[in-house]
Amino acid sequence: MAGDALSTVEQVFRQERLRVLAGLMRRFGDLGLAEDVFQEACRKALELWPRTGIPDNPAAWLSAVARHAGLDQVRRAGKSIIDAEAVLSRLPASAMEETHAIDDDRLRLLFICCHPALAPEAQVALALRTLCGLSTAEIARAFCVAEAALSQRLLRARRKIAEARIAFELPRTQDWPQRLAQVQHVIYLVFSEGYCASGGDTLLRADLCAEALRLGRLLDALLPGQPEVQGLLALLLLQASRGPARLSPGGELLTLEEQDRRLWQRDLIAEGLAMLALALPARSPGPYQLQAAIAALHAKAPTASQTDWRQIHFLYGALLRHKPEPLILLNAVIACAMAHGAEHGLVWLARLEAVPSLAQSHYLHAARADLLRRQGDRQGALAAYARAAMLAANAVERQYLLRRHGEMRLPLV
Repeated sequence: MAGDALSTVEQVFRQERLRVLAGLMRRFGDLGLAEDVFQEACRKALELWPRTGIPDNPAAWLSAVARHAGLDQVRRAGKSIIDAEAVLSRLPASAMEETHAIDDDRLRLLFICCHPALAPEAQVALALRTLCGLSTAEIARAFCVAEAALSQRLLRARRKIAEARIAFELPRTQDWPQRLAQVQHVIYLVFSEGYCASGGDTLLRADLCAEALRLGRLLDALLPGQPEVQGLLALLLLQASRGPARLSPGGELLTLEEQDRRLWQRDLIAEGLAMLALALPARSPGPYQLQAAIAALHAKAPTASQTDWRQIHFLYGALLRHKPEPLILLNAVIACAMAHGAEHGLVWLARLEAVPSLAQSHYLHAARADLLRRQGDRQGALAAYARAAMLAANAVERQYLLRRHGEMRLPLV
């Protein structure tokens, strides 16, 4: 029974965490308190459920226990019972209105995480912690900072939300622009973590991909006709369409070249292409539209060999003008190599080693290994695959690199 209770708590945590957390935030207006009491409820569930059995509605049970724990904390802080109950109605009426145009607590929670009162790096870290449920260690690894420093960053962000009494509501229309870019960025990061986890033993987290897609659709409904919002949703749909083909039946990572394209989800591709078609006529291409256009070229290619790499290379050049970031530059180099030959890519990869974040990234060494393999340089490819595998934090990616390394060691026939 203990195993069943643990499995159920983990399932509820993944599936209902945001819903319960947003409800607690609605009641208490304190994100730190909401997270603390939800964790306390999960701990009590692990203690009680093995003896009493799993309740019919585990999420409701956790929510009720967390609410009681929250009121207890308010009382222990020195407030009277009347004051404690007043906490439940402290938020403005607009925050409690159930007939809001987009009545979604999780989207409101996302806008809170992206409030301009918070430092940009704190916004992203807080959103990844709150929306994704990523551990402090996982986020610290993604940001390449010490876990203690990241923990302090999150603590300061939660305190700021409580002290500034940031309302649990969607911003006014005139305030959307200053938060929209960061909200889009966070939705994209949530999807990216689900599509290719930064660490651990699992490559794909379908719950995070689904949550990002849902938030993307909600954002498009909230701001209809916005080209970059449409571009973001198109990108997520096109990327998500490949999900069923990214792993072999044995759980091994498969590259675009190796994937069975018959497994790609054509309904998501059609929806993504239609969304991109709505965005492009505005002739105001931004980074998400450009990335969606790149994903669309992959989606339209019947086979890997028929991919229009020259057009993809051109689009990456345009994308770099919007986002001159190391990983985008690396992808542009790979596209250059695929369009114009491995030797061109290898020259550029040598230059990218001067970029610290790329020099220690398994992606750069994996790209070099692949290009050296295509050129027939077995020894060079072996060394690059070994280096990439050593740097990879995700077990599935590491296993893929080791598989490639093992294949290169096989004698030529």
